[in-house]
Amino acid sequence: MLIRVRSKDGNFRHELDPGADVTVLLQKILETSVNPDEGSITISNQPRGGETKLSSLKGRSLKTLGLNHGDLVFVQYKEKPSGPSATTESSSGEAASSSLVDGTAQRPWEKVEEDAVDVYWRSKDGKVPRQRDAQFCKHGPKGMCDYCMPLEPYDAAYHKEHGIKHLSYHTYLQKVNPKSSSATQFLPPLSPLDYRVKVPCPTGNHPSWPSGICSTCQPSAITLQSQPHRMVDHLEIASTDIIDRFLQAWRRTGMQRFGWLIGRYEPYDVVPMGIKAVVEAIHEPPQQGELDGLGLGLPWEDGPRIRALAAHGTTPLTIVGYIFTDLDPTEEDRTKNVYKRHPGSFLMSSLEAIFAATMQSAYPTPSKSSSTGKFSSRLVTAILTGTKDGAIDVSAYQVSEQAMAMVEADMIEASVDPGIVRVKEEDRSVNSARYVPDVFFSYKNEYGLEVKKSAKPAFPVEYLMVNVTHGFPQNPVPVFQSTQFLIENRPGLEDQTVERVLSQLSGLGAPDVVDSRHRAPGQAQKVFELAKMLSDWHLVAFLDTTQLFPPVILYLLMGKRACTDMNPRQDDMKVLMRVVTSPALMGDPSQLDPLLATDGWQTLMTFTRENAPQRGTTLGAMDEDIPQDILDQIAAQEAAEASGSGPASGAASGTGTPGIKTCPHCTFENEARRTDCEVCGLPL
Repeated sequence: MLIRVRSKDGNFRHELDPGADVTVLLQKILETSVNPDEGSITISNQPRGGETKLSSLKGRSLKTLGLNHGDLVFVQYKEKPSGPSATTESSSGEAASSSLVDGTAQRPWEKVEEDAVDVYWRSKDGKVPRQRDAQFCKHGPKGMCDYCMPLEPYDAAYHKEHGIKHLSYHTYLQKVNPKSSSATQFLPPLSPLDYRVKVPCPTGNHPSWPSGICSTCQPSAITLQSQPHRMVDHLEIASTDIIDRFLQAWRRTGMQRFGWLIGRYEPYDVVPMGIKAVVEAIHEPPQQGELDGLGLGLPWEDGPRIRALAAHGTTPLTIVGYIFTDLDPTEEDRTKNVYKRHPGSFLMSSLEAIFAATMQSAYPTPSKSSSTGKFSSRLVTAILTGTKDGAIDVSAYQVSEQAMAMVEADMIEASVDPGIVRVKEEDRSVNSARYVPDVFFSYKNEYGLEVKKSAKPAFPVEYLMVNVTHGFPQNPVPVFQSTQFLIENRPGLEDQTVERVLSQLSGLGAPDVVDSRHRAPGQAQKVFELAKMLSDWHLVAFLDTTQLFPPVILYLLMGKRACTDMNPRQDDMKVLMRVVTSPALMGDPSQLDPLLATDGWQTLMTFTRENAPQRGTTLGAMDEDIPQDILDQIAAQEAAEASGSGPASGAASGTGTPGIKTCPHCTFENEARRTDCEVCGLPL
């Protein structure tokens, strides 16, 4: 077969046997190159990007590499150095080449562990089935023709008919590298975009940027265009309670809030080979809220602990995105919000798009189809903002690969107009060394013609955005059954304390709960309430910070042996996480048994018993600051109950003393306006 080779020495044609080893091609390249360093020779199926050292492919035939008759490969190499050090450098280069030939250096994409949803879709062909057409199909029931044969997942007519704007990630992979191909590609089909100057220059013929630049090391001109695919097709919030709980802080303070979306990725059958991000909880990092924005500390120091904890659920969870509020009540009606994000103004500001690109670059997607082992990102940006009728709704977006590459190259910045992105000026100083190639974008003019325009000094932010649909399930089955526990990092508004946890456990009678084998028949309701209370992400995340259950992150950082020597209960948090995320938890009381047997739980119950309020001293020493009139009411209530004439049963249901609600869990009398108990925090 004929293989065409293009290098800086020219274009060459070589007749090669399809079954020949790749070293035959290497030898042909050496014959047509000028003073090449053999260990530096790379080949690629595109002019720029995706280069692989040819020596690392030794032992594989040309056919198995995916090379066919007439294929064109692009070759790059470094020349052998000259001078006294040439011999030393040449020998070291040969040693490196030998190491690659022996296979000791593994290619990045071969050791990648992909997400479960990627493993699932790689096992499917993704074809869209079609029923037999009664009008055009003339064959029998077991036959097939052009009118009823399955469609490829990237079929343009099917996408247009169903209003699907973007190809899903695996559909895009099918399009650029069909599974029906008889040969395996010698290189992965995807290469992450990189708009930075290559330092050092692959030719080695001039000083590195910013001292010098050439057509080989400088990035090509950029044409902004709508991304044909998206990494996530749909954002699903597992329960409306998750959003309502997140909004409580804004409703009480008016300050904007930010939270990380904890969830997982699943197949999404609405689009061919689709992927959806399912949100099970929102974790709020330390932040400073403002009326028109917020301050956030990055990098997130608690991130590794949260990711490690979430990964130990029955269904492993991870960070699938982030959410923030942009809400502004109207002056006429404070119960309604300003409709500020719409096609006539902006949907996502330039500052938010740059932030999204930065975050997506920090959370890349592992991919066996990328030459670097990573490709783009599945991190979703969700925004809570006002609708046209003044209500609150979720909007979900991602930014394109071009946006990520431009931010990494420090090429763009936000502008005063939220719908406009500014292109930075080139800077050749040593500290910055920013190179900005020509940037263009296309649009239709008033005559309906496609026009290309320079993006300098600015361009619309829409060219960087990728829309993601969103919604809630019709039949919610959330992993976490409760959203009642106080939320982290809300100082002064909701303060998480060990005392509150102990009080809630005591109110539910947790110390009396035993495993299912020794449990009395009448304890079913108590076990149900305890299981529901424990199945709360915010409670589990808080317990992970206490000394009662050692943090999971220690187990990962120090290793099992070291962590066992330090604390024999290193697995207790993992057990807790698996138990509270079990799908059968609320229907099978025995699911609690593994947790009840842990040392961490026994320690927690010991503290619960010691801190339980005693009869006659309902509140104990923790309530020194309670006003005397409240204490007098408590004493009167206890005296009435002791004499048998008090309205204990009525008070528990809120029908006792006017203006007072007695907590059914700890018997503390609260003001009637309260919805949660002031002492134990449980609902009244």
